[in-house]
Amino acid sequence: MSKVEAIIKSEVVRLAKREIRKISVPLVKDVRLLKSTVSQLRKAVLVLERVSARQNTETLREKTQLQANPEEVKISRFSPRLIQALRKRLRITQKEMAVLAGVTVGAIYQWEKGIFEPRGQKKGILVALRKLGRRDVKKLLEEKKNERVEKKIRVAKGKGRRKLFKR
Repeated sequence: MSKVEAIIKSEVVRLAKREIRKISVPLVKDVRLLKSTVSQLRKAVLVLERVSARQNTETLREKTQLQANPEEVKISRFSPRLIQALRKRLRITQKEMAVLAGVTVGAIYQWEKGIFEPRGQKKGILVALRKLGRRDVKKLLEEKKNERVEKKIRVAKGKGRRKLFKR
């Protein structure tokens, strides 16, 4: 009797395994397909995020760039006293002027002391600053500040994402 029970039991187990395989094999294939799809979608999302971040930075640069006519830049002259007077008129610090011009505070100091003169693009920025009022300059400084904060947030998010998806 025990042989019959063992035979029936083994047959039931064999048939059960067979039925489970019939169900699980297609599911395993589907799971693999879904995993690869999710992986591809993640990669696509990352690419799109990078593209949108680049576009955002480009639009911010276009908005906040100070530009002047090349002819005006050629004609204009800057003495140390004029640079200092411009900064005083706009009521901004050397640090704020450095942020607007895209240089260091030391460069502003050297311009105001007459050690060096602004050239090229930096000179164009100073010419453009001449045309602006205090309110406009404050808005530009605020935009630059927001741009820095957004950049820091993007960098922080990027680091977190790398840790999240690392395997």
